[in-house]
Amino acid sequence: MVAQWVSFNVIDTERQDWARGWSKLKAYVEREGSARVPYGHREGSTPLGQWVAEQRRAYGAGEMSGLRARRLEELGMVWSVADERFQENLEAAKGYYEEHWTLCAPRTATMLDRPIGQWLANLRRPGALDGHPEWKAALETMDADWNPPWPAQWQRHYAVVREMLAEETILGYIEPGVTVRGMNIGRWLTRQRRPDVWAALTDGQRERLQAVGVLPHTPALKPAQTETGAVEPSTAPVSAFEPGAAALAQYKTRTGSLTVPRGHVEQLPDGSEVRLGVWIMNQKTRRATLTTDKLTALAARGLDWAAS
Repeated sequence: MVAQWVSFNVIDTERQDWARGWSKLKAYVEREGSARVPYGHREGSTPLGQWVAEQRRAYGAGEMSGLRARRLEELGMVWSVADERFQENLEAAKGYYEEHWTLCAPRTATMLDRPIGQWLANLRRPGALDGHPEWKAALETMDADWNPPWPAQWQRHYAVVREMLAEETILGYIEPGVTVRGMNIGRWLTRQRRPDVWAALTDGQRERLQAVGVLPHTPALKPAQTETGAVEPSTAPVSAFEPGAAALAQYKTRTGSLTVPRGHVEQLPDGSEVRLGVWIMNQKTRRATLTTDKLTALAARGLDWAAS
């Protein structure tokens, strides 16, 4: 009888202690909006942070009843703090991807006040995702090239090119000097298309460039001569500047305005089309690298930013 009485009181005391801890956690959640309690936090005389840590230990060891687990989960209990932090960072990574079209963020990148660039760099380290296949799957679902076998910097440049071409920017307009987010995209793209650089790329890099319509430049051929010795006209593509400038002049003459909608397409007398709004935006972006002749031509057509 004595043994039963002692056993009953020990069990009853343990239940009372657990109920007291749960009550303190409930009050904390209602006040703070989260069940993530710092380890050293106390609610009055109750070391609530230690109590929560003990509940996680008991749950992980299989020592907790289903009823208690459910009651804690109703308060928002997260059994794995690491999983919770991953999901929070993954949400920030999603915002970064939607804005930049890649998860190969530079180390200094932030999103939603989180150091998302450093976080992703840490996860790319060998073995960082061992034991977390669900984390790896979540990242690959968002961006299959989040951890490419080639440099992350290459992937960042490619992501900008992919975005520009998806927005119907004409490939020929991405000339050296076109800069986006601090990257000279035009110079990078010109380099990728050089036959020697193209040959040095991996199969995966070439496949991605080809998927968006980027192909290597063909070596320039010497002008052919006719039987009379005359040189045949060159069929090499001309700079995109001349048709753009002609389209701008034509648009101004027809409309009396230089306010061109971004998506506007101007058709030239020879039947060729110029995406004039995008062309003007590209010229303005790369103003610092335009030659004096080109700036003069643009200023003569009424673009004030070219003359300033």
